Formats: sequence, C-alpha cells, structure tokens
Amino acid sequence: MAWGLRDVVLRDGGPRMVIFAGKGGLGKTTSSAALAYAAALSGKRVLCFSTDPQASLSDIFERDIFGKGEVEVARNLYVVEIDADAKISAYIAEVKQRIRDMYKLEEIPAEIEAYIDSSVAEPAMYESATYDAMADYLARGDYDLYVFDMPPFGHGIRMLTMADVLTSWVEKLTEVREKAREYDEIASRLKGERLIKEDEILNELKAIKDKLTTFTDFMRDKTKSAFFMVMTPEMMSVHDTERALQAFRSIGLTLSGIVLNKVLPKELGSNPSPYISYRYKQQEAVLKVIEEKFGDLVVAAIPMFPREPKGLEGLKEVAKHLVDGVTRVW
Repeated sequence: MAWGLRDVVLRDGGPRMVIFAGKGGLGKTTSSAALAYAAALSGKRVLCFSTDPQASLSDIFERDIFGKGEVEVARNLYVVEIDADAKISAYIAEVKQRIRDMYKLEEIPAEIEAYIDSSVAEPAMYESATYDAMADYLARGDYDLYVFDMPPFGHGIRMLTMADVLTSWVEKLTEVREKAREYDEIASRLKGERLIKEDEILNELKAIKDKLTTFTDFMRDKTKSAFFMVMTPEMMSVHDTERALQAFRSIGLTLSGIVLNKVLPKELGSNPSPYISYRYKQQEAVLKVIEEKFGDLVVAAIPMFPREPKGLEGLKEVAKHLVDGVTRVW
C-alpha cells in the first residue's frame, strides 16, 4: 500500500486538481497548504484555494491574503482566500446595471431592487459564488496543480451538488431563450427584417453552462482529480467519515484516500500520566476500527504536533508526514 501522497499526487502525469474534504477543525486547511507547498517545492506552479470564510490560510501562512486575489507566498505557490460576500455584492451590482442598460432606466423600481437585494440572503449564494470562482480559476489553466480546501462537510456537499443544480438551471434558461429567439426570428422574417445581432444573453448562458460542466467533469474524473477525506482517530470522526463517503459516492466522486490527522505519537503510550496513557489507549482502539472499516484507503498520517504548525517551516514539517509518509499507524 502506498503511504504518503507524493507518488499519488506529485508524480508526472498525476492529477491537476486535489480536493480535501471533511468536518471542520480536522486539518483540511493545514493538509491543503502543506501539499501545495510541497508541490511548489517540487517545481509545480500551484494554486491553493480556500473556501473557508474564516481566513484560515491567512492564519497558516501568517500572511493577510483574504480577499486579495492570488497572492504569491513562496516561489511557484499562490494562495487565494475568496471574499464570497464581495463577489456576491459585485454580482448583484452587475445584475442591476444590466437591467438599467436593457430597459434604459435611470433608477430600478424600488420593489424590483428590493427583490434583487433579498437574493443575497439566499443560503445557496455563498456556495454559488465560491464554486463559480473555483471553476473560473480552473478554466484559466494558469497552474500545474490546483489544491482546494473544501468547506465543512454539509456545506461541501451542497457546494459540490451546486454545479448540477446550476447546470440544470442554465440549461432550462437556455432552452427558454432559444425558443424566444426562434419566435424573434419568425417575427422578423414576417416583417421583412434581418437579425444581425447575436443574442448575448443566450451566449452568456451557454458559456456559464460550459464552464460548470467542464469543472464538474474534471472533478469527477479520477485521472485528473484526487479527492481526499481528512479525519482524526476518534469514533465520532469515524461515523462522520462513513456518512460523508456515502454522500460523496452518491454525487459521483471517487475517494482517492483518507488522511489521518492528529495521531498521538507512540511514545505517549508509556507516558506516566494516567490521562495521556488513557487517551493513547483510546486512540489505539479507534485505529483498529479505522483499519477494519477503511483499510487501504488510509494513505497518510499526520501526528499531533506540540504546537499548531504555521508558516512555511511548519508546513514543511507537516509535508514530511502527509507527502512523504514518514509516520505509519500500522
């Protein structure tokens, strides 16, 4: 069994997209940052993208990068923390401007503007904005490797299914626009007019659909994308991971492996403290359950560090375990 992600992710011809998923607080952001830094050190041009609104990558890299676009934090390594609220606000402003331009209005009627503004509160708006940004970066193709730190499990599922929802929505709108276009053409011919202007709205809808379809197909292609779950050696994490795997399978995602984080070092098993010794014995029991349930899916183990790893030196230490597999649990 392979141990460590180097041969899985950093080999020639390996995946161009890596996704880390799981519950909040388990180490997805740390894993994403450590893999991205190791890939950059290997010579790949890397984009590490966080969907977390709490600016976790800023904390780990010890840089203020939230909402600042692509920030180069090391040679070949660029990091993005999207400001989804700003992206949503910009989108709403764009919609309003298009309405003004289309109907040649000085001001949008108050009731219509209130309806548009209320859409900001829709629960899917954040996921839509984040997913759209991810798809944009991939479509540009500026990087050798894209590492995405997904939001906590529930939000992650909703965001991953968002592409299918948005694609269906765009297809329906496209169908409606094409039918309207047919009627416009018939009416124009009856009037003896010739249509010379393309339907810009229809073209834009098709562009959105193509971008989303390309991204979802890329994400579900296991030759192009690697998808990892991050968990800890605790029974609650075992149950959460089982549920997550079922949900991800249902939307067509194939798991590339499981990363075990916060593993207590073996030397703690003989610690004189009853509390620490008991915690280690608990972990040993859970590790047996994990081996039985997930077997060869576990591809890397990251130990519990004395202090939270931060900065490039801290991430280099994490990468020894995540990428090079220096810690084994069985």
